[in-house]
Amino acid sequence: MNTITINGKGVAVRDDQLGLTLMEYLREHRFLKGAKNGCAKGLCGSCTVVMDDKAVRSCRTTVEKALGTSVITVEGMEYPDGRLHPIQQALLDCGAVQCGFCTPGMVMAAYALLLREPSPDRELIRKTMRGNLCRCTGYQQIVDGVELAAKIIRDQGLSPKAGCL
Repeated sequence: MNTITINGKGVAVRDDQLGLTLMEYLREHRFLKGAKNGCAKGLCGSCTVVMDDKAVRSCRTTVEKALGTSVITVEGMEYPDGRLHPIQQALLDCGAVQCGFCTPGMVMAAYALLLREPSPDRELIRKTMRGNLCRCTGYQQIVDGVELAAKIIRDQGLSPKAGCL
């Protein structure tokens, strides 16, 4: 049986869905609209999800490649009680969510970064976030937000996975 774990739940994938992009599958078949179609070429980052703890462009990843993996989307980031994940809250607090189109991809790229490096410096944050395009914020607020999220997670003794399904 073809399955993918999405936001903590195993889902069956039909054979005729294997050739879809992961973004198409998430948006059209799982009704998870967070991953956005910004360029369909893997260049803008608005479709970023985390697959097996790594940021991937869902517009360039086939469903077939995602079989047997664990995928987290921005919808899987909030706490069960509805509170925002510290990354989401920090980006909001730092004004890094102006129009919101790129925000889900930014959240997921930041999440993957904090999974591998809980204390990133500003240069690493900039380097990591460089692949996610934003037309509104000027990026400084995004760097500030990721830095704040990392501090909150460390100071509260949380795992970046806290709250994720």
